[in-house]
This record gives sequence, C-alpha cells and structure tokens, in this order.
Amino acid sequence: MSLRAQFKPTIAAAVPVLDRFTKFLRPRQGNSRIPSLGARIPEGQRVYAIGDVHGCADLLARLLVRIEADDDAREPAETTVVFLGDLVDRGPDSARVLDMVAYLQTRRNVRLIAGNHEEMFLASFGSDRVLRQFLQHGGRETILSYMEDAEAYARLTIEELREQLPGLVPERHLQLLRSMDNVLTIGDYVFVHAGIRPGVPLAEQSERDLRWIRKDFLDADFDPGFVVVHGHTVAPDVMSGPRRIGIDTGAYLHGRLTAIALEGTARWFLHEEKASADPVSVVGA
Repeated sequence: MSLRAQFKPTIAAAVPVLDRFTKFLRPRQGNSRIPSLGARIPEGQRVYAIGDVHGCADLLARLLVRIEADDDAREPAETTVVFLGDLVDRGPDSARVLDMVAYLQTRRNVRLIAGNHEEMFLASFGSDRVLRQFLQHGGRETILSYMEDAEAYARLTIEELREQLPGLVPERHLQLLRSMDNVLTIGDYVFVHAGIRPGVPLAEQSERDLRWIRKDFLDADFDPGFVVVHGHTVAPDVMSGPRRIGIDTGAYLHGRLTAIALEGTARWFLHEEKASADPVSVVGA
C-alpha cells in the first residue's frame, strides 16, 4: 500500500494528508546523480536516507511523497527508509514530525538513528542543567509544539517545566526516541548522525562521537573502508566526498530537506524546499 493511501484523513490531526502536498512538488528538484566510486547496496535493496528534519513537518510530508513516487517508479525492491537523527528542535512541529515517523514505522521498514538533539531531549527529563542547554539549542520550539501556549511556557521556571515534561510528551514519543540506533550498516554504507572518529574501528566508536563529532571527522583524510552517510553539519547543499556524504541541507535554516537514495552502485538525491508562500499555512494540517 502506498504512502498516499496510508495517510488517512482520520489521523489528519496527527499526520498530514500527504496527497494535499503533491501539487507543490517541483520537477526541477528531481533526481541528481553522482559517481558511486564502487560502494554498493546489496542486490534487491533500495535505501532512502533522510537528513536532519529539525521539526519541519511540512518539508518532511512533501519529501515522503517525493520518495514514494520515486520508489514506485522503479523496479520492486526491499526498500528501507533511514532517518539520520535530529528529528526534533529548532523547527516548529517536532511533535508532529514524531507522529509522522511513528506512523510510517507501522507501514514501512524504517530505521532511526539518534542525533545529539534526541540525546538532549531525553536527558532534559532528569536534569535542569541539560534542560537549559536543550532550550537554548532549539528545545523551546520542541516544547511549544506540545504546549502550544507561549505565554504559559514563559511563566514556567526551569524546575516547573522539567516537572511538567512527562505530562507534555506522550509515552509513544519517548519510546520512539529511546528505540533509536547509533549506527546502521547496509552494504558498503554506514549511516550515522554526526560522523565517526578517524582511526577507530566502527565497533569501537563512542556514542558521543557518533552523535556529536564534527571537525575531527570532517577535516580528516582517511579511508575507513566504507562510505559514511551523515547529517549534523549544515550546508546549503549536499557535501559529497569519496568516503562521506553529508545531507543536512538545513531544513530549519535554509528551508531545504534532502534524502539520498541508494541502489546497487547508484546514488541520487531528492530535495524538498520551502516555498516562498508556505503551502502548509494555507492547507492546515
């Protein structure tokens, strides 16, 4: 069953009806291919990995439609959708993003990678210090996606807010966040949120590096024996090298959400961009 059929109006309060967004798809944002350099996905499989969503539910809804159309247009395959972490924070609709991903999990083979923002979100339930850090790095928008009352939020102390968190965030969202992996390997590709520590075997990578590393990974000239697909570091366009591909194109910052598609030795990219007149504000979802 296709995603269009699955996203029913009966759950529209939690998950957008993706058909509403198909008229906003722009052909100019179609597939772009780059050389594969020999890295391969196992035969019969296809992978779509999605960069940092950061609460941008409208972009995610349209990108999922684009992915579905792309998948339907190709030969049948065992398709996996991978989210590279940072589903939450900074953007306005983190709660809705988590609902969409949870629903997609019930209908598709979905794998979730934990990002540093998921780490902060979960840790903020038990620490005022982490909660303050979380709020300073986009967590305020996440909390407001549950509260929907900025004035009530502003009146809360840190202690009061932490005490209210268990009542604000549904258990199904916490279970989803806790279920995330740190790393996923498919064929010659390794999917992580931030990157890996150069010179350290994959099995010995620290959780912190997988979720937080930046400069030491991005600046390194090394060959780990596989291609790392990651998010975490924002760039206006895909960052593609022989051994790493960064696909965090700044959904919340630049209004662009990217997915990489992988099959055999082929790679291509799918993008969704925020229109100058946001269709979601007109449609409502």
